[in-house]
Amino acid sequence: MTQAEHAASAADIAHAAAILESGGLVAFPTETVYGLGADAENPAAVARIYAAKGRPSDHPVIVHVAPGADIDYWVSDVPAEARKLIAAFWPGPLTLIMKRHAHIPDAVSGGQDTVGIRCPSHPVAMALLGAFKGGKGGVAAPSANKFGNVSPTTAHHVRDEFGSDPQLGAVLDGGSSQVGIESTILDLSRLATHGPVLLRPGHITARQIADVIGVTPSAPDQAAPRASGTLESHYAPKAPVALLEGDRIVATLAALAAKGKRVALIRYSDAPAGAMLAAAAAAGGAATARPAPSVALPGEPAGYAFGLYSALRAMDRADVDLIVVEAPPQTEPWHGINDRLRRAAHGATGIIPRLLA
Repeated sequence: MTQAEHAASAADIAHAAAILESGGLVAFPTETVYGLGADAENPAAVARIYAAKGRPSDHPVIVHVAPGADIDYWVSDVPAEARKLIAAFWPGPLTLIMKRHAHIPDAVSGGQDTVGIRCPSHPVAMALLGAFKGGKGGVAAPSANKFGNVSPTTAHHVRDEFGSDPQLGAVLDGGSSQVGIESTILDLSRLATHGPVLLRPGHITARQIADVIGVTPSAPDQAAPRASGTLESHYAPKAPVALLEGDRIVATLAALAAKGKRVALIRYSDAPAGAMLAAAAAAGGAATARPAPSVALPGEPAGYAFGLYSALRAMDRADVDLIVVEAPPQTEPWHGINDRLRRAAHGATGIIPRLLA
Protein backbone atom coordinates (compact mmCIF):
# COMPACT_ATOMS: atom_id res chain seq x y z
CA MET A 1 0.00 0.00 0.00
CA THR A 2 1.28 3.45 -0.89
CA GLN A 3 1.28 6.57 1.24
CA ALA A 4 -1.42 8.06 -0.99
CA GLU A 5 -3.71 5.07 -0.43
CA HIS A 6 -3.39 5.60 3.32
CA ALA A 7 -3.29 9.39 3.48
CA ALA A 8 -4.93 10.68 6.65
CA SER A 9 -7.75 13.14 6.01
CA ALA A 10 -7.67 16.82 6.90
CA ALA A 11 -10.13 16.05 9.68
CA ASP A 12 -7.82 13.32 11.02
CA ILE A 13 -4.89 15.75 10.99
CA ALA A 14 -6.87 18.47 12.77
CA HIS A 15 -8.10 16.00 15.39
CA ALA A 16 -4.56 14.74 16.03
CA ALA A 17 -3.18 18.28 16.31
CA ALA A 18 -5.88 19.09 18.87
CA ILE A 19 -4.92 16.01 20.90
CA LEU A 20 -1.29 17.12 20.92
CA GLU A 21 -2.22 20.65 21.96
CA SER A 22 -4.27 19.24 24.86
CA GLY A 23 -1.26 17.26 26.12
CA GLY A 24 -2.18 13.90 24.62
CA LEU A 25 -0.25 11.34 22.57
CA VAL A 26 -0.54 10.72 18.84
CA ALA A 27 1.19 8.08 16.71
CA PHE A 28 2.05 9.34 13.23
CA PRO A 29 4.04 8.18 10.21
CA THR A 30 7.39 9.54 9.18
CA GLU A 31 9.52 8.44 6.24
CA THR A 32 11.76 6.49 8.65
CA VAL A 33 9.40 4.79 11.16
CA TYR A 34 6.18 5.69 12.98
CA GLY A 35 6.62 8.04 15.93
CA LEU A 36 4.81 8.40 19.24
CA GLY A 37 4.35 12.12 19.56
CA ALA A 38 3.64 14.71 22.25
CA ASP A 39 4.02 18.47 22.62
CA ALA A 40 7.78 18.91 23.06
CA GLU A 41 7.26 21.97 25.28
CA ASN A 42 4.90 20.22 27.66
CA PRO A 43 6.93 18.16 30.16
CA ALA A 44 3.83 16.35 31.42
CA ALA A 45 2.94 15.32 27.87
CA VAL A 46 6.51 14.15 27.17
CA ALA A 47 6.38 12.14 30.41
CA ARG A 48 3.36 10.31 28.96
CA ILE A 49 5.57 9.12 26.07
CA TYR A 50 8.07 7.67 28.51
CA ALA A 51 5.31 6.00 30.53
CA ALA A 52 3.59 4.51 27.48
CA LYS A 53 6.85 3.14 26.05
CA GLY A 54 8.45 2.09 29.32
CA ARG A 55 11.39 4.27 28.27
CA PRO A 56 14.17 5.26 30.72
CA SER A 57 13.81 8.92 31.68
CA ASP A 58 17.43 9.73 30.75
CA HIS A 59 17.04 8.48 27.16
CA PRO A 60 16.38 11.58 25.02
CA VAL A 61 13.73 11.94 22.33
CA ILE A 62 13.85 13.77 19.01
CA VAL A 63 11.87 16.96 18.40
CA HIS A 64 10.13 17.01 15.00
CA VAL A 65 9.47 20.39 13.42
CA ALA A 66 7.63 21.64 10.35
CA PRO A 67 9.44 22.65 7.14
CA GLY A 68 10.76 26.18 7.50
CA ALA A 69 10.58 26.08 11.31
CA ASP A 70 12.62 28.62 13.29
CA ILE A 71 15.51 26.45 14.48
CA ASP A 72 16.87 29.37 16.48
CA TYR A 73 13.85 29.03 18.77
CA TRP A 74 15.05 25.58 19.82
CA VAL A 75 18.81 25.92 19.58
CA SER A 76 20.94 28.52 21.37
CA ASP A 77 23.63 28.71 18.68
CA VAL A 78 22.96 27.17 15.27
CA PRO A 79 26.34 26.52 13.60
CA ALA A 80 26.90 27.16 9.91
CA GLU A 81 27.35 23.42 9.38
CA ALA A 82 23.82 22.82 10.65
CA ARG A 83 22.32 25.36 8.26
CA LYS A 84 24.11 23.73 5.32
CA LEU A 85 22.86 20.27 6.31
CA ILE A 86 19.32 21.55 6.83
CA ALA A 87 19.38 23.07 3.35
CA ALA A 88 20.69 19.83 1.87
CA PHE A 89 18.67 17.17 3.70
CA TRP A 90 15.52 18.63 5.31
CA PRO A 91 12.80 17.58 5.10
CA GLY A 92 14.42 14.17 5.45
CA PRO A 93 15.91 11.49 7.70
CA LEU A 94 18.64 13.51 9.43
CA THR A 95 18.56 14.47 13.12
CA LEU A 96 20.93 17.20 14.34
CA ILE A 97 22.05 17.42 17.98
CA MET A 98 22.78 20.98 19.11
CA LYS A 99 22.79 23.04 22.31
CA ARG A 100 19.21 23.74 23.36
CA HIS A 101 17.85 27.08 24.49
CA ALA A 102 17.26 27.37 28.23
CA HIS A 103 13.50 27.70 27.73
CA ILE A 104 13.29 24.27 26.05
CA PRO A 105 12.32 21.69 28.71
CA ASP A 106 15.01 19.17 29.53
CA ALA A 107 12.35 16.44 29.37
CA VAL A 108 13.12 16.03 25.66
CA SER A 109 16.87 15.74 26.19
CA GLY A 110 17.02 13.33 29.09
CA GLY A 111 18.40 16.09 31.29
CA GLN A 112 21.20 17.08 28.89
CA ASP A 113 21.89 20.59 27.60
CA THR A 114 21.36 19.47 24.00
CA VAL A 115 18.32 18.81 21.82
CA GLY A 116 17.84 16.58 18.79
CA ILE A 117 15.88 18.23 15.95
CA ARG A 118 14.65 16.94 12.63
CA CYS A 119 12.11 17.78 9.95
CA PRO A 120 10.45 14.64 8.52
CA SER A 121 9.52 14.38 4.86
CA HIS A 122 6.43 12.14 5.11
CA PRO A 123 3.40 14.14 3.88
CA VAL A 124 1.23 13.12 6.84
CA ALA A 125 3.94 14.12 9.31
CA MET A 126 4.44 17.46 7.57
CA ALA A 127 0.69 18.09 7.58
CA LEU A 128 0.46 17.31 11.29
CA LEU A 129 3.43 19.51 12.15
CA GLY A 130 1.96 22.30 10.03
CA ALA A 131 -1.37 22.08 11.85
CA PHE A 132 0.07 21.77 15.36
CA LYS A 133 0.37 25.24 16.90
CA GLY A 134 0.15 26.74 13.43
CA GLY A 135 3.42 25.12 12.40
CA LYS A 136 5.36 26.78 15.20
CA GLY A 137 5.40 23.89 17.67
CA GLY A 138 7.62 20.87 18.03
CA VAL A 139 6.52 17.26 18.47
CA ALA A 140 8.73 15.07 20.63
CA ALA A 141 8.54 11.61 19.11
CA PRO A 142 10.56 8.45 19.60
CA SER A 143 9.45 5.37 17.68
CA ALA A 144 5.90 4.23 18.45
CA ASN A 145 6.69 0.94 20.15
CA LYS A 146 7.52 -0.37 23.58
CA PHE A 147 11.07 0.54 24.54
CA GLY A 148 13.72 -1.68 22.94
CA ASN A 149 11.32 -3.45 20.57
CA VAL A 150 11.40 -3.43 16.78
CA SER A 151 10.28 -0.04 15.49
CA PRO A 152 6.93 0.14 13.65
CA THR A 153 6.78 0.96 9.96
CA THR A 154 2.98 0.71 9.55
CA ALA A 155 -0.02 1.86 11.57
CA HIS A 156 -0.87 -1.82 12.10
CA HIS A 157 2.49 -2.32 13.84
CA VAL A 158 1.66 0.57 16.18
CA ARG A 159 -1.70 -0.97 17.08
CA ASP A 160 0.02 -4.31 17.67
CA GLU A 161 2.30 -2.60 20.19
CA PHE A 162 -0.24 -0.54 22.10
CA GLY A 163 -3.60 -2.22 21.45
CA SER A 164 -6.34 -0.18 23.07
CA ASP A 165 -3.99 1.73 25.41
CA PRO A 166 -6.07 4.76 26.50
CA GLN A 167 -2.93 6.91 26.61
CA LEU A 168 -2.77 6.84 22.81
CA GLY A 169 -5.24 9.43 21.54
CA ALA A 170 -4.95 8.72 17.80
CA VAL A 171 -3.01 6.73 15.22
CA LEU A 172 -2.56 8.48 11.89
CA ASP A 173 -2.18 6.01 9.02
CA GLY A 174 0.26 6.97 6.30
CA GLY A 175 1.03 3.59 4.76
CA SER A 176 4.44 1.96 5.03
CA SER A 177 7.40 4.13 6.05
CA GLN A 178 9.51 4.50 2.92
CA VAL A 179 12.99 4.51 4.51
CA GLY A 180 12.24 1.85 7.11
CA ILE A 181 15.01 2.53 9.66
CA GLU A 182 15.44 5.47 12.00
CA SER A 183 17.11 8.74 11.05
CA THR A 184 20.82 9.40 10.96
CA ILE A 185 21.83 11.29 14.13
CA LEU A 186 24.69 13.77 13.91
CA ASP A 187 26.11 15.59 16.95
CA LEU A 188 27.01 19.21 16.20
CA SER A 189 27.04 20.34 19.83
CA ARG A 190 30.85 20.04 20.26
CA LEU A 191 32.20 21.24 16.94
CA ALA A 192 35.04 23.26 18.46
CA THR A 193 36.47 20.29 20.36
CA HIS A 194 35.27 17.15 18.56
CA GLY A 195 33.96 18.21 15.17
CA PRO A 196 30.81 16.50 13.84
CA VAL A 197 30.15 13.09 15.43
CA LEU A 198 27.95 10.41 13.89
CA LEU A 199 25.93 9.04 16.81
CA ARG A 200 23.63 6.78 14.78
CA PRO A 201 24.07 5.82 11.11
CA GLY A 202 21.06 5.81 8.85
CA HIS A 203 19.84 6.43 5.33
CA ILE A 204 21.97 9.58 5.04
CA THR A 205 25.58 8.43 5.14
CA ALA A 206 28.75 9.93 6.58
CA ARG A 207 30.02 10.47 3.05
CA GLN A 208 26.92 12.45 2.08
CA ILE A 209 27.34 14.60 5.20
CA ALA A 210 31.01 15.18 4.40
CA ASP A 211 30.11 16.21 0.86
CA VAL A 212 28.01 19.04 2.34
CA ILE A 213 30.16 20.30 5.21
CA GLY A 214 33.62 19.24 4.04
CA VAL A 215 34.36 17.16 7.14
CA THR A 216 33.83 13.44 7.66
CA PRO A 217 31.99 12.77 10.95
CA SER A 218 33.91 10.84 13.57
CA ALA A 219 32.71 7.86 15.59
CA PRO A 220 31.02 8.38 18.97
CA ASP A 221 33.23 8.93 22.00
CA GLN A 222 32.52 8.35 25.68
CA ALA A 223 31.56 11.99 26.25
CA ALA A 224 29.13 12.17 23.33
CA PRO A 225 25.55 13.17 24.14
CA ARG A 226 23.10 10.35 24.72
CA ALA A 227 20.83 9.93 21.72
CA SER A 228 17.77 7.95 20.72
CA GLY A 229 18.27 4.33 19.73
CA THR A 230 21.94 4.04 20.65
CA LEU A 231 21.81 1.48 23.46
CA GLU A 232 23.75 -1.72 22.77
CA SER A 233 20.58 -3.82 22.80
CA HIS A 234 17.75 -2.23 20.82
CA TYR A 235 15.37 -2.81 17.89
CA ALA A 236 15.00 -6.39 19.10
CA PRO A 237 12.17 -8.87 18.48
CA LYS A 238 11.14 -11.23 21.26
CA ALA A 239 12.84 -14.19 19.56
CA PRO A 240 16.66 -14.13 19.69
CA VAL A 241 18.48 -12.95 16.56
CA ALA A 242 21.74 -14.34 15.17
CA LEU A 243 23.71 -12.81 12.30
CA LEU A 244 25.51 -15.34 10.12
CA GLU A 245 27.61 -15.09 6.98
CA GLY A 246 25.96 -16.79 4.02
CA ASP A 247 28.46 -19.65 3.84
CA ARG A 248 27.66 -20.68 7.43
CA ILE A 249 23.89 -20.66 7.18
CA VAL A 250 23.16 -24.03 5.57
CA ALA A 251 25.30 -26.05 8.02
CA THR A 252 24.00 -24.09 11.01
CA LEU A 253 20.35 -24.56 10.04
CA ALA A 254 20.96 -28.27 9.48
CA ALA A 255 22.57 -28.61 12.92
CA LEU A 256 19.70 -26.73 14.56
CA ALA A 257 17.22 -28.95 12.69
CA ALA A 258 18.92 -32.01 14.13
CA LYS A 259 18.31 -30.56 17.59
CA GLY A 260 14.62 -30.06 16.82
CA LYS A 261 14.84 -26.25 16.80
CA ARG A 262 12.41 -24.15 14.79
CA VAL A 263 14.35 -21.40 13.02
CA ALA A 264 13.26 -18.45 10.89
CA LEU A 265 15.50 -17.13 8.13
CA ILE A 266 15.92 -13.61 6.72
CA ARG A 267 18.22 -13.54 3.70
CA TYR A 268 19.12 -11.23 0.83
CA SER A 269 21.47 -13.17 -1.47
CA ASP A 270 20.26 -15.40 -4.29
CA ALA A 271 23.11 -17.86 -4.81
CA PRO A 272 22.58 -20.14 -1.77
CA ALA A 273 18.82 -19.58 -1.61
CA GLY A 274 17.77 -23.12 -2.44
CA ALA A 275 20.05 -24.74 0.10
CA MET A 276 19.15 -22.16 2.75
CA LEU A 277 15.44 -22.67 2.28
CA ALA A 278 15.80 -26.47 2.24
CA ALA A 279 17.69 -26.32 5.52
CA ALA A 280 15.14 -23.89 6.95
CA ALA A 281 12.30 -26.21 5.90
CA ALA A 282 14.10 -29.15 7.48
CA ALA A 283 14.51 -27.18 10.70
CA GLY A 284 10.81 -26.41 10.77
CA GLY A 285 9.82 -29.96 9.97
CA ALA A 286 12.04 -31.38 12.69
CA ALA A 287 10.58 -29.16 15.38
CA THR A 288 6.94 -29.12 14.28
CA ALA A 289 4.82 -30.10 11.31
CA ARG A 290 4.91 -26.53 10.05
CA PRO A 291 7.54 -25.32 7.57
CA ALA A 292 10.10 -22.88 8.90
CA PRO A 293 9.28 -19.27 7.99
CA SER A 294 11.64 -17.37 5.72
CA VAL A 295 11.73 -14.09 3.84
CA ALA A 296 14.01 -12.74 1.13
CA LEU A 297 14.78 -9.02 1.29
CA PRO A 298 16.20 -7.03 -1.64
CA GLY A 299 19.95 -7.17 -2.14
CA GLU A 300 20.36 -3.39 -2.15
CA PRO A 301 20.30 -1.25 1.00
CA ALA A 302 17.25 0.95 0.35
CA GLY A 303 14.97 -1.99 -0.39
CA TYR A 304 16.44 -4.04 2.44
CA ALA A 305 15.91 -1.25 4.98
CA PHE A 306 12.33 -0.73 3.79
CA GLY A 307 11.47 -4.37 4.51
CA LEU A 308 13.68 -5.15 7.51
CA TYR A 309 11.45 -4.29 10.46
CA SER A 310 8.36 -5.84 8.88
CA ALA A 311 10.38 -9.00 8.28
CA LEU A 312 11.60 -9.12 11.88
CA ARG A 313 8.05 -8.66 13.14
CA ALA A 314 6.71 -11.38 10.82
CA MET A 315 9.39 -13.85 11.88
CA ASP A 316 8.73 -13.02 15.52
CA ARG A 317 5.06 -13.97 15.13
CA ALA A 318 6.02 -17.41 13.82
CA ASP A 319 6.83 -18.93 17.22
CA VAL A 320 10.48 -19.77 16.53
CA ASP A 321 13.47 -20.55 18.71
CA LEU A 322 15.77 -18.32 16.67
CA ILE A 323 15.75 -15.79 13.83
CA VAL A 324 18.81 -16.25 11.62
CA VAL A 325 19.71 -13.20 9.53
CA GLU A 326 22.16 -13.46 6.66
CA ALA A 327 24.74 -10.78 7.50
CA PRO A 328 24.61 -7.92 4.96
CA PRO A 329 27.71 -6.37 3.34
CA GLN A 330 29.84 -4.08 5.49
CA THR A 331 30.04 -1.23 2.96
CA GLU A 332 28.97 2.30 3.91
CA PRO A 333 25.48 2.24 2.34
CA TRP A 334 24.69 -0.69 4.66
CA HIS A 335 26.03 0.88 7.87
CA GLY A 336 22.62 1.94 9.19
CA ILE A 337 21.16 -1.52 8.55
CA ASN A 338 24.12 -3.26 10.16
CA ASP A 339 23.84 -0.96 13.17
CA ARG A 340 20.19 -1.97 13.69
CA LEU A 341 20.89 -5.67 13.21
CA ARG A 342 23.85 -5.59 15.59
CA ARG A 343 21.68 -4.04 18.29
CA ALA A 344 18.83 -6.48 17.59
CA ALA A 345 21.24 -9.40 18.04
CA HIS A 346 23.18 -7.99 21.00
CA GLY A 347 21.06 -9.59 23.72
CA ALA A 348 21.34 -13.01 22.05
CA THR A 349 25.13 -13.31 22.03
CA GLY A 350 26.10 -17.00 22.11
CA ILE A 351 22.58 -18.22 21.38
CA ILE A 352 23.52 -20.76 18.67
CA PRO A 353 25.99 -22.73 20.85
CA ARG A 354 23.39 -22.77 23.63
CA LEU A 355 20.69 -24.09 21.27
CA LEU A 356 23.08 -26.77 19.99
CA ALA A 357 24.28 -27.85 23.42
